[in-house]
Amino acid sequence: MKHINIPIFIPHLGCPFTCVFCDQNRISATRDIPGEMEVINIVENHLATIPAGSEVEIAFFGGNFTMVEKTRQEMYLATLKRYLQDGRVRGIRISTRPDGIDAQILDFLQRWGVRTIELGVQSLSDEVLKASWRGYQAADVFKACQLIKEYGFRLGIQLMIGLPGDKLDLDMKTAAKVIELRPDMVRIYPTLVIAGTHLEKLYLKGKYIPLTLAEALQNSLAVYLQFQKENIPVIRMGLQPGEELRREGCVAAGPFHPAFGELVEQEAFKAQAGKAIEQFFTAHGRHPQLLLFVHPRDISKVTGQRRSNLNYLKEQFGLELIKVRGIENLARDSVGAGTIDASAPALLLSRLEFIEQVTWDTGTGSLSHVNVKKYQK
Repeated sequence: MKHINIPIFIPHLGCPFTCVFCDQNRISATRDIPGEMEVINIVENHLATIPAGSEVEIAFFGGNFTMVEKTRQEMYLATLKRYLQDGRVRGIRISTRPDGIDAQILDFLQRWGVRTIELGVQSLSDEVLKASWRGYQAADVFKACQLIKEYGFRLGIQLMIGLPGDKLDLDMKTAAKVIELRPDMVRIYPTLVIAGTHLEKLYLKGKYIPLTLAEALQNSLAVYLQFQKENIPVIRMGLQPGEELRREGCVAAGPFHPAFGELVEQEAFKAQAGKAIEQFFTAHGRHPQLLLFVHPRDISKVTGQRRSNLNYLKEQFGLELIKVRGIENLARDSVGAGTIDASAPALLLSRLEFIEQVTWDTGTGSLSHVNVKKYQK
């Protein structure tokens, strides 16, 4: 069953702090706070286009729902009650801060049919949280997550990489701590320098250096693979590329790409394919022409934009030719290798097997996975 969120943006609503990186008006492309009729219109318009049989949640994004004045919270939830009662919507999803959670708040949300709570955690390094003006500490996150799980809500955690004071080893430590919390889902966002934020001032003064796109992809990949290993779904990587974010001058600096998540996936497949080729050569000897096997839905990911992954692998391994074939009965996220005329892979590497074999250089941010030199001509 396909899961679909109907998004309702409440930019900055309930935010007790202005974090260094934040301008929700621009990120969500929404400046006005929706009222009752607008919420109904948003939901009705989305429901009219959603395929039958989908699992639908109405999701509040952009602000801190539990820190909004109680009368407005009740207005929103009462407006949506009809959709829960008639079965067109499975539940309500809200986003908030870790310090916006306590037992009284959770009792209230439970009564109104809220099913999923996403916490804007961003980091579990107290130094990074302080430098980002988040206004809470890692201990507050652990307490909030434990309480949410005790109440039976589905827990989502939102993380950011590349915040002030952040580095890859801190990202990896944050991911390891998040895994201990066992969330039901995770989102990973690279830090962007949005025009008009305090982070832009730091950037213009040379006091903050954003990640390059290549660095952001590698750091996100490192975190993403940790979650994959533990079977924790990563439901989004990179901000939704709305109209405002695409507007010239909105993103002053940083690793913005409209298909950021897809690029991370392509990086994962590039590294995994390299490992599969290495193991194939070890077992069957070097071949100048190779065929990679993946599930049909993974062909674009292993191929890369403009065949960038295949061109990289061809150069790195000194190949004459490399092609990709899709096979329906292969598991998703697996990569096989064989001779160019093979009908099935002689070697198959699952994503979990690949993750078990890789290491990260936290100083350079590079993934150590293949010794290609010994396979080049």
